[in-house]
Amino acid sequence: METSSVVHSTTARRPSTTAVSSARNQPAVAQTNPFSSSPSMGPASGLATIDVDDGTPDDGSSIDERMTTYTASLTSSVVDYPTEYGRRYHAFRQGGAVEMGDCFPNAEIIGNDLSPIQTPWVPPNVKFEIDDVESSWVGVEKYDYIFCRYMVVAIADWPKLIQNIYEHLNPGGWVEFQEMDGLYYSEDNTYTEELAVFKWNREYLAACDAMGRTARPGRQVEGWVRGTGFDNVESQKFKTPIGPWAKDPQLRDVGMICLSQLLDGLEGFTLKLFCGFLGKTQEEVLVMLSHVRKELKSGAAHILVNQ
Repeated sequence: METSSVVHSTTARRPSTTAVSSARNQPAVAQTNPFSSSPSMGPASGLATIDVDDGTPDDGSSIDERMTTYTASLTSSVVDYPTEYGRRYHAFRQGGAVEMGDCFPNAEIIGNDLSPIQTPWVPPNVKFEIDDVESSWVGVEKYDYIFCRYMVVAIADWPKLIQNIYEHLNPGGWVEFQEMDGLYYSEDNTYTEELAVFKWNREYLAACDAMGRTARPGRQVEGWVRGTGFDNVESQKFKTPIGPWAKDPQLRDVGMICLSQLLDGLEGFTLKLFCGFLGKTQEEVLVMLSHVRKELKSGAAHILVNQ
């Protein structure tokens, strides 16, 4: 099961009461950590402070120009997005399930989503189901590996979901979660309480809690998984910059992508929450967001989020 981007990773195995082969005692797919080649990006605990690029621009127009240049460098096939149901979806290697099917042709792969956005061209060992993973799972089929990614603010009852996953894994089967902790912070005191983005982030987290769908699952997944009865639990946490302020080139690229995504979605996922759950007016929210955008583009606050 999959929904979007790479985040805070927790893997775990359902205990087995019978002997299983060594192949079954490993995750069904060998995943390459995209941050492992960076000298400064890795597990957040005990990791050295991320160095700041002294040449980071401090005005919004410079950031806009850099984002334009950055996205223009992508090939046309990547930015040729399909538009369906009034929304735009990525077109580059659509669906992790398809890639999984290509990598493991002898396995049966099932992709799950709420919306019918899947590509019609799939390997013969891949199929898609349109369903809500929080509803009762249909059938008694059990799996060797279940992958759940970026379900932040999408799940109302995480322990129930994880229990469902446990019950639908074969003994010795594996699950992997990749989730984020949506609380922003900095290591150099540039991200402070008087900033509009600081206030926005705290209110966003509160609004998600009021809705009953946490924006901070990454910090809790390991505990939920252990409490369900999984063993061989391993959790990794990564520092991720928001904005291209990091000195390390790879982190700078990651930060630019995170900033671009945040700016693109900021109004869309703020208005509904702040007006619907915090009682703010649309005008109040739009004024706040104008200040948030300005601060994010300035790069003055070296914001991090654990992914």
